[in-house]
Amino acid sequence: MEITTLLGMILCFVFLVISMYWGGGDVFMYLDVPSAFIVILGSIAAVFASYSLSDFFRFPQIIGNAFKHSSYDSVGGINTIVSLANIARKEGMLALEERVGELNDDYLKKGIMLVVDGTDPELVKNIMEAELGSIESRHQKGVGMVELLGAVAPAFGMMGTVIGLVIMMGRMEDPTALGAGMATALITTFYGSMIANIISIPIATKLKRFSADEIMYKEILLEGLLSIQAGENPRIIEEKLYSFLPRSAKEAPKPQDAIEE
Repeated sequence: MEITTLLGMILCFVFLVISMYWGGGDVFMYLDVPSAFIVILGSIAAVFASYSLSDFFRFPQIIGNAFKHSSYDSVGGINTIVSLANIARKEGMLALEERVGELNDDYLKKGIMLVVDGTDPELVKNIMEAELGSIESRHQKGVGMVELLGAVAPAFGMMGTVIGLVIMMGRMEDPTALGAGMATALITTFYGSMIANIISIPIATKLKRFSADEIMYKEILLEGLLSIQAGENPRIIEEKLYSFLPRSAKEAPKPQDAIEE
């Protein structure tokens, strides 16, 4: 589980509650069902109106992805590519087919099979880049849904505030109700801001990072596959692929080969 996502959100709510107490207010003053109704359901309805039914039903899964631990071992991927390059250099391309079952990445398996089948390098590159583009497009759609939620929630908060003010102004004959009415009207803006800044923006940012990590990992695999197909020296391939990584990764101890030769 990606603990920082959940922990960060919990801390945000804790800090809000503490500030409410320090301000001398009652936390329960901030609970208002009609305000929550228009902000939460209104925002979800706006997302529903913006995407297809199938995309909308994926929304809970997309939110859940931000709480899942999603790391890609780029160094391990490079090590696997180098191992495969050594096998191809010593035993030939067809020997790679026997090693496919030992791989745990479907993208890499597909690329290896294309190489083993003697597919033209340009075609291999086009096919694998097309799949990479499809993955990235799917990620962008998910991030877009979360960002839309964060964009419309404050707007619904403002609409709720306007509704509350209109109701309050219609009851001007009762001055004692003005203060309570104003507080209730402002709570909707508070709810909209919470959804945007505590939920939507952090989740969208985390999903973008996960997407960037996956795309980078698969780009390294693709470059390695094309290098193997071109018959490049395994050591040259290793140096080339390490150029994708930050300096900290390059300086870390390199793991043992992922595939035993």
